Amino acid sequence: MYRLHRRLLGAATAAVLVASAGLAAPANAAPGKITPQQLTKAVTLPGVLRHLVAFQLIGDLNHGNRASGSPGHQRSADYVATLLRHAGYQVTRQPFEFNFCDETSSSFAQTAPGPATYAEGTDYDLMTCSGSGDATAAVVPVDLNLVAPRTTVTSGCEATDFTAAVAGKIALMQRGTCPFVTKVANAEAAGAVGAIVMNQGNGDPAANPDRYDLLLGTLGTPVGIPAVGVSYATGAAFAATPGLTVRLAAETTAEIRSTENVIAESPGGRADRVVMAGAHLDSVPEGNGINDNGSGSAALLEVALQMAKSRPVNKLRFAWWGAEEANLVGSTFYVGSLTAEQQAAITLYLNFDMVASPNYMFGVYDGDDSAASGAGPGPAGSAQIEALFERFFAGRRQATSPADFTGRSDYGPFIGVGIPAGGLFTGAEGIKSADDVAKYGGVAGVAYDPCYHKACDDLFRVEGKGGDAALYRQLRAQYPLIGNVNTFALDTNADAIATAVATYAFDTSSIPPRTAATARKAGGPGGPVTG
Repeated sequence: MYRLHRRLLGAATAAVLVASAGLAAPANAAPGKITPQQLTKAVTLPGVLRHLVAFQLIGDLNHGNRASGSPGHQRSADYVATLLRHAGYQVTRQPFEFNFCDETSSSFAQTAPGPATYAEGTDYDLMTCSGSGDATAAVVPVDLNLVAPRTTVTSGCEATDFTAAVAGKIALMQRGTCPFVTKVANAEAAGAVGAIVMNQGNGDPAANPDRYDLLLGTLGTPVGIPAVGVSYATGAAFAATPGLTVRLAAETTAEIRSTENVIAESPGGRADRVVMAGAHLDSVPEGNGINDNGSGSAALLEVALQMAKSRPVNKLRFAWWGAEEANLVGSTFYVGSLTAEQQAAITLYLNFDMVASPNYMFGVYDGDDSAASGAGPGPAGSAQIEALFERFFAGRRQATSPADFTGRSDYGPFIGVGIPAGGLFTGAEGIKSADDVAKYGGVAGVAYDPCYHKACDDLFRVEGKGGDAALYRQLRAQYPLIGNVNTFALDTNADAIATAVATYAFDTSSIPPRTAATARKAGGPGGPVTG
């Protein structure tokens, strides 16, 4: 494995130097029309890995991350844009500003009626864009709904939810109905010195663990008080504890920074029939983000490069989004910058966010809502995209799982304006079930990506950056892993991406024409900052 790492590092160094010199390697695919079979043959695992190692090297040389607004993201954008430009694409770098948020430290503990210390990432999670502060105060529940089925929860959504008793206290609120930032901002306005947001606890715990597990919340807009997320069980226990007092402390950074999207478009193809595919390029500040989302970015980049010598009937447009981790800012900015006519010209959007999770599943976005769970179907045409991916995996004799349109990734702004969407997802902090293990192998009862949003989402140093050594030994015994990347999942998904791109580049007849009646209302389903 050490020799493989050295070879990959050498390949990455060469790739970065090639990009810097402005020399892209020629695509292996034949010119003219290219079939899905030809493109999947041209898109190889070593070809994708060279980009992943480049991202790793870029992060390592730039303070250990590739977060938007940082040098690591800037160098990643340089790398992607240079390779695409010299492959023949028309490349645009679209700048925008966003709220950059980072944390230096946090702590959370119970001080009464008895002492208890909570571990970050296990018992609580500091919300992205939390404010700084150090408060020890009584916990005051705010309009909680703890009676099953808990389908309607408006806790903290209205200023009238807060009484004078909240002033100087720490507000305990429940996920549901409105964005997390609305809840925390309302608590701050009412005089609270801290905020705890518990998960909602709705639905079947086995089918919807994300509504019971530790809440990982993004506020999107900075607030002035420390705010954390906890699981439903922890929140319910807090609400049932008389005289509960906690200490909540956080040291954070919040400021306006500039970043960019990288957009690459084929020089030919019908401008009124745009086939668009995207992946977010940024990592979280904690690390290099090799699975989230170096994997999607690298796979899409290799597909685009190998597609460059073809002459598509429809215009191809590839995007590497900035500031996704700051609540989909880049993709939202892009879609909002388009006129109604430009939006209508986009026939479909494909999204690839985390396609190599070490404890993977093969998730396909549930365009027709056949799973009858969560957000519902995508705009008309989304079901057809899902069917194309399902046929691909069936041809590989691989099982799939429906991935809900939760709004947690960059498809959200597109389906919000009625653009059909689909894509792939191998899982994040969700817990792998026994049924998943029957389909894919792996380890039940732990996350699809145990290093999700952590420093150990790394290509070489998983255990050295906090990864669970025993767990990763279990995973390596079953799967081919390089660091936090499952290479089987990555290779298979890269071929699935190639199949979709090559198919739709020449034929979008399966996608129904879009009309006002079939377009979704702007806003789409609730994302990570909502209930």
